[in-house]
Amino acid sequence: MSISRWCRGVLVAVLAVTTGCGASGGRSEGASAAATGFTDALRQGDGRQACALLAPRTLEELEKSEQTSCDEAVTQEQVPAGDVVREVDVYGDQARVVLGDDTLFLAHFSSGWKVTAAGCVPRPEQPYDCQVKGG
Repeated sequence: MSISRWCRGVLVAVLAVTTGCGASGGRSEGASAAATGFTDALRQGDGRQACALLAPRTLEELEKSEQTSCDEAVTQEQVPAGDVVREVDVYGDQARVVLGDDTLFLAHFSSGWKVTAAGCVPRPEQPYDCQVKGG
């Protein structure tokens, strides 16, 4: 194989990798925006907006466990309202967003990213313990 053909092959591979990363970057930004939108709504006491950013099963579980509307229940939970995004991990249609004082998990729906769990703290050798989560 000639050097120029090898160089073209490497260039094609690099372009494929960087294009793929760009696609996941947009997904990371979407997950990050949904997570901070949720915590911003909590900080402002806007239960309606926070609930609009919850995944359907999470919203149902919250209302069921608190025996009240989501608007009231989500503000009663006192989930930390972190604001600085430290890390975003996207795996297909699932994401983990680590904020200054909270970790949120999200899922991607046709309507966009929705919070599936919030108020989550890591536990050694175990799954996260989350205040708000779906059933």
